[in-house]
Amino acid sequence: MKLKRRGRRGITDSGASSDIAFLLIIYFLVIAGFTVNKGFLLGLPAKETTRIVKPQNVVRFKLDDGGALWYNDAVIDFLSAEQELRSILGEQPDSSDMVVALSISSQAPWQSVVSFVELLQAKIGVQSFSFKMDESTEV
Repeated sequence: MKLKRRGRRGITDSGASSDIAFLLIIYFLVIAGFTVNKGFLLGLPAKETTRIVKPQNVVRFKLDDGGALWYNDAVIDFLSAEQELRSILGEQPDSSDMVVALSISSQAPWQSVVSFVELLQAKIGVQSFSFKMDESTEV
């Protein structure tokens, strides 16, 4: 006696594909809410704006290949840099005019740059920066 086999149903017949698609959409919507961006935010000026900065309002620092911070041709640590910047801010009537120019060696550790910018933004409140990559290793 020959038995009849049931025919297999396709995916389109069961409706499972629409359930899976719906669950995947929900899953990706939920996961999208967990994205966290880490880093520091810099407010960039608009293209149309021009700002005139006086030379006496520019404070220049340099990071060398080893991550050492230079100010006025001498190596200083971040604490000394913070104290120096606070004294400069105390002398100026309007601190929003101050610009910190940082010349960065191409071999400098990135963590030194991030730590210096964090010091400027979080602890001192400086909002105007100028960054320059320096190809030479001489100080």
